[in-house]
Amino acid sequence: MTEKKMTERKLEFRTTVDGLVVKRVYGPADAEGATEEALGLPGEYPFTRHIMPTGYRGRLWTMRQYAGFGTVEETNERFKYLYQQGQTGFSVAFHLPTQEGYDSDHPLAAGEVGRCGVAVDSLQDVERLWDGIPLADVSTSMTINATAPILLAMYIAAAEKQGADRSKLNGTVQNDVLKEYIARNTYIFGPKPSMRLVTDLCAFCAENMPQWNSISISGYHMREAGATAAQEAAFTLANGIAYVQAMIDRGMEVDSFAPRFSFFFAAYTNILEEVAKFRALRRSWARIMKERFGATSPRSMMLRYHVQTDGFTLTAQQPLNNIVRVTLQALAAVLGGCQSLHTNSFDEALALPSEQAVQVALRTQQIIAEESGVADTVDPLGGSYYVEWLTNQLEAKIMEYIAEIDNMGGALKAIEKGYVQREIANSAYDYQRAVDAGDLIIVGVNKYATTEEQLPETLEIGEETERRQIERLRQLKNERDSRRVDEALERVLEVAKSEENIMPAVIDAVKAYATVGEISDALRKAFGEYREPSIV
Repeated sequence: MTEKKMTERKLEFRTTVDGLVVKRVYGPADAEGATEEALGLPGEYPFTRHIMPTGYRGRLWTMRQYAGFGTVEETNERFKYLYQQGQTGFSVAFHLPTQEGYDSDHPLAAGEVGRCGVAVDSLQDVERLWDGIPLADVSTSMTINATAPILLAMYIAAAEKQGADRSKLNGTVQNDVLKEYIARNTYIFGPKPSMRLVTDLCAFCAENMPQWNSISISGYHMREAGATAAQEAAFTLANGIAYVQAMIDRGMEVDSFAPRFSFFFAAYTNILEEVAKFRALRRSWARIMKERFGATSPRSMMLRYHVQTDGFTLTAQQPLNNIVRVTLQALAAVLGGCQSLHTNSFDEALALPSEQAVQVALRTQQIIAEESGVADTVDPLGGSYYVEWLTNQLEAKIMEYIAEIDNMGGALKAIEKGYVQREIANSAYDYQRAVDAGDLIIVGVNKYATTEEQLPETLEIGEETERRQIERLRQLKNERDSRRVDEALERVLEVAKSEENIMPAVIDAVKAYATVGEISDALRKAFGEYREPSIV
């Protein structure tokens, strides 16, 4: 009897467009080195399997839905709604003017107020944003970078007005400016003064806010820009190395600040590659901190990270398909051992999330947590020949990229030379070319498309939001003590020109009700504004 020849769907299978070639089957030889001694147990160095010995058996990940739109009152209502639905942590999206250091009445803010996040101009806005929500009892993440010192100062001031002790506040501020030069471009100042502001904030938190994560080093935005899994992981860790070194260079002991450094990654739909990526990231960071920086505290070696399901993968076509994509991505994040998770809403390719879509996104996490069983054991995919092979391969690729960046003089030099940007741009091109050619299938876009679609109702932000915000800002400026504001802003400028930590002066300024734009302008006087050079 002759053996029937089996045909396969493709000549070659890869994890991503230009990712690792995947064999038909994997066995013990492919998982070489995946011994208990090399992997470590969960909660033990090098933390490949999890940073906690009990995984989610002791405590589930924080379900932290990202929200912010319109006025602070509207966002406050959304926060309270999510809290009632079982959300366990808040995550604030600020509109673009706040991110770039402009008030809502600035000409460059026209048409942007409240559109892609909540409009925040002053401490007054932050007080209203958190009205009725006890900041002493919640964990808050703020996605803010160039103006991170200002927004953290406002959060501290608002919390203290509620009676909270700043030393007991719990949360995270993104504060990662290097990825802005790579992928987002919401920087204000040049790399050197920006790094000074980053380390000022980190040092202040290390000394005054021991429960606060002073930076969330982000690979998410690089993945959104087109980076592969290996590039996202490697470039994020390279930026982390730069921040750790900058803190050491200002005279701080690594174990005094590193335990509060956190990370932020994307989760794509290729579940097994994403799980392997998170495992490789934990192991790589642990070794970097121990071997390169001499960290002795296990907490300095733990890669603690938040995951967001990837918005880039969401489609405007057949938007309900996005529920399935988000579910797979969230499952990858949980199987990979994240500490915190945001699930995107199915309508985000069309508009800001509707209340219904947000509820579905949150319920996705809750169903995974309560019904799937994947949280019942630690690192449930550990020991899989394929997953262990993928973990090893991705770790090797991560360290290869980091070695290349080290040879250039570090992350900042690599960014200035355009190396990181070019690598990501090339990957983004390869991805789009594969989609256009049909080599990479996007269901509902280049395969299984339909001619008639029923789009869901979407959330719209009207012009009235901008008008109300500007009126409120003008009223604040008329009613506050202008002399106190001027003195506080002059102090910010004075400190910015010195080597003092900027945070105390900024906290005083926000308490005087100086605005985001006014404080940013004082810093612009000291540091100037950055213009990106052309990269060929």
